[in-house]
Amino acid sequence: MAVLNDAAHVKVVGLPRALLYYRYSTLWETFFRSLGLQVVVSDPTDRAVLQAGEEVSSDESCLASKVFMGSVANLIGRCDAVFIPSYASASPRVGFCTKYQSATDMAANTFRDKNLPVISLLVEHLDNEREVEDAYVDLGKRLGFSTKEAKRAYKAARKAQKATDELWAKNQETALKDIKRLRHNTGDAPITILVVAHPYISHDPFMADPVLDALKDAGAIVLFSDETDKAHAFKKSFEFTTTMPWVINRELIGSILSLQDKIDGIVLISAFPCGPDSMTDDAIMRCIEGTPILNLLIDAQNGTAGIQTRVESFMDILQFHKKGGYLHE
Repeated sequence: MAVLNDAAHVKVVGLPRALLYYRYSTLWETFFRSLGLQVVVSDPTDRAVLQAGEEVSSDESCLASKVFMGSVANLIGRCDAVFIPSYASASPRVGFCTKYQSATDMAANTFRDKNLPVISLLVEHLDNEREVEDAYVDLGKRLGFSTKEAKRAYKAARKAQKATDELWAKNQETALKDIKRLRHNTGDAPITILVVAHPYISHDPFMADPVLDALKDAGAIVLFSDETDKAHAFKKSFEFTTTMPWVINRELIGSILSLQDKIDGIVLISAFPCGPDSMTDDAIMRCIEGTPILNLLIDAQNGTAGIQTRVESFMDILQFHKKGGYLHE
């Protein structure tokens, strides 16, 4: 595997269904398809994908990184090149975990003996829209397209991603209004749970469905922290901390602060051993008051074992709380 500078021969682009795919899938797919390229996404995560990732990963790698490596392996023989961008942490408080910075080199070196070239780009300052656009335009030119074609593709991609983000936020707002209306009209509503997790967990059925299914089986309404308006959540997070360097963790905290008075409980889900989450979740558990929190950790060995029992117990606590127990005076 090699990182390609000249990728004009690439006609089929592979996207690993992992990590930032769950944040930028609309952007990426629209960009490449607007250039007339075919896009192939790796298969949904399952035990085989995870096992393939485990086999080529160090023991210290987090579960999300192992899934990513398995997703890259899943694309071998299915595309001309795999797209693995590098999102850095050059901007204070708008950075990413190091796994997003190193993903390109990590995959290129791990699969160096495989016939699967990498195309990449570098985003150092996420908050500098001109810089982000320049990175994608440069990628388009390396793929053999003109500056005009690449700019047109990026603008279409950015517009599509914005529409997707706005739709998620709008759907969440609609759900909250429906819950409020139900409580007003009937004096009651199902338990509302905010699932706080990185998108690569909450929207990956292999990792999240055992938790989500248990919550829904218990009659809960489930909201997702990453579907809160990102700009609002990011700004809101500064009421909690001014020093946190990770943009996604900021958005998760901002979502909690924005929705805390509209929900009954919080379920934190992290992939072991995520460094940013270990710090963020501890701060949330210690500093978020007045809302019951269930903290769940999933790993490659035990997966979601015992999840249903813990969720059922948590829901029982919330029901008792709602009826006047525990936290009520």
